[in-house]
Amino acid sequence: MIKPETVERIIDAARIEEIVGEFVSLKRRGANLLGCCPFHNEKTPSFTVSPAKGIFKCFGCGEAGNSVHFLMKHEHYSYPEALKYIAKKYSIEIEEEELSPQQIEKQTEREGLFNVSDFAQKYFSELLTENELGRNIGLAYFYERGLSDDVIKKFGLGYCLDEWENFTKHALASGYSINVLEKTGLSIVKDDGKTYDRFRGRVMFPVYSVSGRVLGFSGRILSSEKQAAKYVNSPESEIYNKSKTLYGLFQSKNSISKSDLCYLVEGNIDVITLHQCGIENVVASSGTSLTMEQIRLIHRYTKNITVLYDGDAAGIKAAMRAVNMLLEEGMSVRVVLFPEGEDPDSYARKYGAEMIKNYVEQQATNFIVFKTKLLLEETQGDPIKKAALIKDIVQTISFVPEMIERNLYVKECSALLDISEHTLATELAKCISERFKRKERNSEPQPTPISVNNNVEPNPGSGNDLPYPVESSLPDFVQSLTQQPVYANEMEERRIISLLINYGDTTIKDKVENEEGEMVEEEYYVSAYIVGDIMNDDIMFENPTYQEVFDMYKTKIYEGEVIGSSYFFTLNRPDLDNLVATMLTNTYTISEKWGDDKRRIYVPKPEDNVDKDVKEALLKLKQAKVNQKIQEVKEQLKVASDINDIMLLLNEQKNLESIRILIGKALNQIITS
Repeated sequence: MIKPETVERIIDAARIEEIVGEFVSLKRRGANLLGCCPFHNEKTPSFTVSPAKGIFKCFGCGEAGNSVHFLMKHEHYSYPEALKYIAKKYSIEIEEEELSPQQIEKQTEREGLFNVSDFAQKYFSELLTENELGRNIGLAYFYERGLSDDVIKKFGLGYCLDEWENFTKHALASGYSINVLEKTGLSIVKDDGKTYDRFRGRVMFPVYSVSGRVLGFSGRILSSEKQAAKYVNSPESEIYNKSKTLYGLFQSKNSISKSDLCYLVEGNIDVITLHQCGIENVVASSGTSLTMEQIRLIHRYTKNITVLYDGDAAGIKAAMRAVNMLLEEGMSVRVVLFPEGEDPDSYARKYGAEMIKNYVEQQATNFIVFKTKLLLEETQGDPIKKAALIKDIVQTISFVPEMIERNLYVKECSALLDISEHTLATELAKCISERFKRKERNSEPQPTPISVNNNVEPNPGSGNDLPYPVESSLPDFVQSLTQQPVYANEMEERRIISLLINYGDTTIKDKVENEEGEMVEEEYYVSAYIVGDIMNDDIMFENPTYQEVFDMYKTKIYEGEVIGSSYFFTLNRPDLDNLVATMLTNTYTISEKWGDDKRRIYVPKPEDNVDKDVKEALLKLKQAKVNQKIQEVKEQLKVASDINDIMLLLNEQKNLESIRILIGKALNQIITS
């Protein structure tokens, strides 16, 4: 348990742009930063980071919060883990209170998987450099590949001894359970209960998350056993999903973002060798076919990607397979094919760092032009093959989302294929139309069968037909709105809570009558002014979350304390984090062109009119409550039969109408009865 005062220090020290910037490529936009949201698939950035307020907000999916909330959501950290991550980054010493047995019991299995993976990486790395067999076999192999000690350390490389249970026994002796070892895939448990190490006799390549946590391993065999697989990878687990990770992204993300370019290779060793050559903006798909999740990971840091694949038939086929997905995600794609029999690793070792840098820069070719030239050679003047080639090329161009780029590709391909732009454009329009129709058919809502007891039953198979799970097609915040009843004065209640969160710890002035009957100006905290006014009229919020936030301000004021918005981020309440961050986010900014000396037109900022906004918001809330009460009285009058009840209701209505008129006058409104 981390002490509350330490939690406050950590949250105060966190710079949201630095935390989020480790996972998302952000561009300056006025006072804020903008990027593509990591929590949902988007091509147009709608993810906003406000350094001044220490929050992020996505206007696409509604996710919002502070640095801690971001790490919990993105990295699946627990609250203490997120705090420790930030504390480590800013060199804040954490004083922890001892956990109770109940709290220890709550430690998640997920944390155990991360812990044992980290333990394994350290052990394998230690064996590589400290153990005699590790040095003579594992380290010797890496030296033979031309790797330096620095790059070996940078990627956390290691060695697993060629013994059946060496690692398993060491991990069990260190307090890790066989259950956790089996779930990470580090140990294999046979039906008879015997265990053995999955990676025995292999050099180890740890796979890291974007934040640097060990997720799994890839182990390369060093013996000449023909029956043994060259590479063995960790199985899928709660923390490791191969299709959602890229080898080397943790070590390369800063360079990718800085250079606005990502090189994509096939193998782990290619990534490491290129890093050693000074090309650090490189990742690998680790021998698997490129997935949409991997492409979106890259897209967070850049839209420019250059594919570096082997020059053999398999390499060309792999490059062809990836391009449509890359283009569809809005990536700008170039390709470099190495001479047949070479890959980035072998080329670098053969010719050196400078030669491979020059080769990559000079050979990078626009992929569509490259594909056109390559396939054109195969047609050899055959009109049938050429017609098929044209359809293939146009199909690829149709995946490009930007119309201007598509038109430029059509122009280039027209010259290369010796065919009119009009013909290509017509075929392109047909491809785009067919894809759109397929998407429409796939996303049509399926009829949902209703059982005899009128309960809705799930539609079997519909989840496979749609591009998203049927039960969660709407963002969480939209679902919450649709599930809650809409009430008349929600906007007025929301405005009050927004003012509390944004300006609760600032002051406003108001004129009051002193003991001598004179009007004097007094200064109040916004939160104290709002709480006192609402309590005076005994107003309750219909939205339970708004009421909870209001009660927190009220409690603190009664305790003699004034809180700011940052207070809510110390409570480990993701629901409040989201609400507070949303309230703090401005959906507009004032252009720098306004208010300059030339125009002499100065636009007031929201904080310039806080006193006016507070008083107006309180009046409008009261007005909404009074209108709601009048409507309730009218409904009661419709069904009332007792003369005494009717007279009481009419008297109440008259009093309410009088209050309504007074509030209207205060708001400069003309109120008619």
